Amino acid sequence: MKDPSLYGLMTMFDNPDDLLAAARRTYDAGYRKMDAYSPFPIHGLAQAVGYRRRILPWVVLGGGIFGCIAGFTLQYWVSVVQMPLNIGGKPLNSWPSFLPVTFECTVLAAALSAVLGMLALNGLPRPHHPVFNQPRFAMATRNRFFLCIETADPLFERHTTEKYLEQLSPYGVMEVEN
Repeated sequence: MKDPSLYGLMTMFDNPDDLLAAARRTYDAGYRKMDAYSPFPIHGLAQAVGYRRRILPWVVLGGGIFGCIAGFTLQYWVSVVQMPLNIGGKPLNSWPSFLPVTFECTVLAAALSAVLGMLALNGLPRPHHPVFNQPRFAMATRNRFFLCIETADPLFERHTTEKYLEQLSPYGVMEVEN
């Protein structure tokens, strides 16, 4: 049974190579719900913790397609169906004149879907993340490197995971409270 007050277990390392090696070993051991924290980017760390492409590009593409269709349809409906005005013998469906507004609607809808999709997929706004409850985590912005395995991981079992993390030779295993 999982403890609802526990977010996960965290380990602390003093150099990026140890963190990268620990992240790779942990992923190879089968843990998937984990995250690594570092004061600077570490090449290969995202792949080591199992990061892969997500759905956001598809959300943006869908928003752009929706904006394109909506922009063109609005102009067509106004110019051909609702208020047809024949000016100078031009056709009512003059699609080249619809292109600037269609393009702008595409960009607007894609940008809005990117922002809203990013917020939704990242679980934001989140005023406070549980890792900040661990007092030693303040060193993550200076000179320490952290690996956290969440209780949401299917392999997480309090004592087994703690023993596994101790085998990685960290400074210690710390609990992260919710």
